Amino acid sequence: MDDVNTVQVIAVTGGKGGVGKTTVAVNLSLALAKLGRRVVLLDGDLGLGNIDVLLGLSLKYTLADLIDGRCELSEVLLGGPGGVRIVPAASGFPNMAHLSPAQHAGLIQAFSEISDSLDVLVIDTAAGIGSSVVSLVRAAQEALLVVCDEPTSITDAYALIKLLNRDYGMDRFRILVNMAHNSQEGRALFVKLTKITDHFLDIALQYAGAVPYDECARRAAQSQRAVYEYYPRSKCAQAFHNIAVKVSTWPLATIPRGHIEFFVEQLVKKTRG
Repeated sequence: MDDVNTVQVIAVTGGKGGVGKTTVAVNLSLALAKLGRRVVLLDGDLGLGNIDVLLGLSLKYTLADLIDGRCELSEVLLGGPGGVRIVPAASGFPNMAHLSPAQHAGLIQAFSEISDSLDVLVIDTAAGIGSSVVSLVRAAQEALLVVCDEPTSITDAYALIKLLNRDYGMDRFRILVNMAHNSQEGRALFVKLTKITDHFLDIALQYAGAVPYDECARRAAQSQRAVYEYYPRSKCAQAFHNIAVKVSTWPLATIPRGHIEFFVEQLVKKTRG
């Protein structure tokens, strides 16, 4: 059944807070949309969502309303810049950060109702290695870990990789270096992390690229705009374009992996077809 739509699902994560995960998730989404992909961006920081604030959007419903059965997923979706649709998380709802496994599964399965209207789902996970982060990363096809040139960033990224590998058998991760001062720094950080993981774990790391440190990103954030939209000719925006082109070449999932994952019904249909 070739007419079944296969959605590319990318979880943007990294362990440590402050590495720019949300900035990466937002701008990568816009860059993918510019390439003609139909993109939905999920704010996966379930109890402290901030993508709506970052982009100056007004909310009617959030994921808290969806979880409590007050609305459908299609009603939560917001129109964002560049044609990207956004699924906002609740902010200031501590119970949302501690959903049960059944609630996580229900949230992931709810996305099947919009599978025919998108090509890429980008998930901005929370910081840390909590249950919601693990659930969302495991349910995605691609784990894109954002790191920066801080010792704690590398340590926390390694801790997340180790947890996902040891406890859940994940063995492939993509690494994006954010706020790099030059391309050599990006590669050097990737090599540094690879040396650590090669020594202790049996996994494969793949380099997704680097986003340069750019004052335009800070100015865009202050204006509640995405740098890709606000400063499209900046070094930062060009880097996101290049990374989006690369992301578009990543192979799509073809078979279910045997656990809760986004759009698994479509993969089942394909394998049966």
